[in-house]
Order: sequence, then structure tokens, then C-alpha cells
Amino acid sequence: MSPNPPLRHRNQQGSVSAKAAKALALYAQDVEARLGERTAPEYVSGVRSFLSWLGGRGIELHEVGSEDLHGYQAELLSLCKRNGAPFSVGFHRNRLRMLKSFFRFLYRRGMKLNDPAAVLASPPAESRLPAVVLTKAEARHVIEAAKEKGPTGLRDRAILETLYATGVRASELAQLTPFDVDTEEGLLRVVRGKGRRDRSVPLTRPASETIEAYLLQGRPKLARPKTAFLFVSNAGAYLHRAILGRIVKQYVQAAAVKKHVTPHTFRHSLATHLLKNRADIRHIQALLGHARLSTTERYTRVEVTDLKRVVRRAHPRAR
Repeated sequence: MSPNPPLRHRNQQGSVSAKAAKALALYAQDVEARLGERTAPEYVSGVRSFLSWLGGRGIELHEVGSEDLHGYQAELLSLCKRNGAPFSVGFHRNRLRMLKSFFRFLYRRGMKLNDPAAVLASPPAESRLPAVVLTKAEARHVIEAAKEKGPTGLRDRAILETLYATGVRASELAQLTPFDVDTEEGLLRVVRGKGRRDRSVPLTRPASETIEAYLLQGRPKLARPKTAFLFVSNAGAYLHRAILGRIVKQYVQAAAVKKHVTPHTFRHSLATHLLKNRADIRHIQALLGHARLSTTERYTRVEVTDLKRVVRRAHPRAR
């Protein structure tokens, strides 16, 4: 019997062998040390699905060749969501990235004699623009809608100012501690952001002032005694993503902004506004903590899209 049997039912899954499970456990330790707290579990979960796929076909991990990985890719491409829609290119690129990471780990650890995933090619990246970007006026209205001077009102105003001033990700904002903020110098320290990278970003004067007010008058009344985080929930504990989303939504509605705004929208909006005000794209890259300049460059296309819209509307020969 061939060690690489032909593909069978596309949803066939099997149990993960003991050797594969051991390799996965070692890989989990590796990615947990290198990747973010949200990214590492996703990588482990994606590799576990692949190992289960192997188990359903009776393929041992040490037998895996590039043809098996091509077969797995083909099956992934045939999968659909529950609503019948195909998975995005981003989904397939992420799965491929996980496989490459896993087999590179096995090869470096001497658990595979070669790296069968090295020959796999990624599908072209989707060229997507940010779904929603606030105008400068909309961003100001949302922030100014947080008017209450109680502990939660001070917290919410500080959160909104920080999101728009720094463009930090929701996960980065939730992990901030009071020691990460220097309101006198106007600096915010993001420790172990995405990709486990640290960076320091400047705070605007309004952000520094609202954080200072929150630290003096708001946080002491909200935070539990042993809570280490800067921004806390109403119960004084960790500010989960869902809670942060509800806070943003509350003030978007209060400001009568008719857009689907999330905490990440402030990140998109900040980058777009800085670019329109002629900020250097590499400075924006450093501010947002992008590992690759190409990630930041998509905001240049937002400006070009806006410019095309203006030309179509105003140019005498565009009609």
C-alpha cells in the first residue's frame, strides 16, 4: 500500500497519533514563546486540524511529503462556510503559513529529514481596503460623546482618545498597564504587541490629559486591588474585546455616526488621516507596529480611491 493514499471524503477526520500529538505539544511551546496570545492558539488549532486530516488517511507525520500537502490544500480550497460561501484567500494563506511554520519547526528540530512545505506557494493576497474609515469630524464627534465625569465616563473618554491617538490594536490596549504610560512625556509603551514586538508611540495632548484624569479619579474607583491593567471593566477586571466593542458602539450611537465602527476602525482612520496630512509612510508603519511596509501601504490606496472619486465628480472631462 502506498504511504500516501489517495484523498477520500473531504470532511474525513481521524485521531491524531501519539507521535504527532507529541510533536504538536512541542510546537505549541515554541509558538507560545514567539507569537501573540491570540495568534499562537490559532496556529496550534490549524496544525491540529491538519494532523487530524492525516489521521483520517492513515498517514504518519514522518511520511508526509509535498504531494500530501498539495492534497490537503486542494481539500481546503473545496471547503465552504455554512452559508455556502467559499473561504477567503486570507484563510487559505493563514493555513498555509501555519503548515510552513510547523514543518520548518520539525525540520529544525531534526524531527523531519526535509521540509515538505518549503515548496508550497501561497495564493495571491487579497487587495482589500479598510472596510470603514471615519472622517476627522466623525472621529471627533465619537470621542466628544463621552462627556460623563464619573469613573466609567473618564475611562471611556481615555480609551477613545488613546485608540485614535495611537492606533493601538484592541488586544494591545487591553494589555496596557499604568506603567506603560508616561503622560508627562506623552508616550505610550506597547509591550509584546502583535508578533511579540515592543514599540513606543506618542500620545496626543488630549490623550495624555484624559488618561491622567482617569488615573487620578476613575481607575482607583473601578480597579480591583490586584488588577494590573490600565483600562478595566465596570467590575474592575480585564477589559475583554467584547466589552471594548460595546463601549465604542455606545458612543458611535450617541454621536449619530451611521457607520459600523469597531475599536479597529480608529486604527484605520488614524493611518488614513496621517497619510492625508503628509505623514511619512514609514513613520505610520512604526506607529502601527506593522512588520511589513506593504501592510501600511494599503492606506495609500485609500487616498488614491478618494482622489479618483473627487476627479470623477469634479473634473470637466470625467463626466
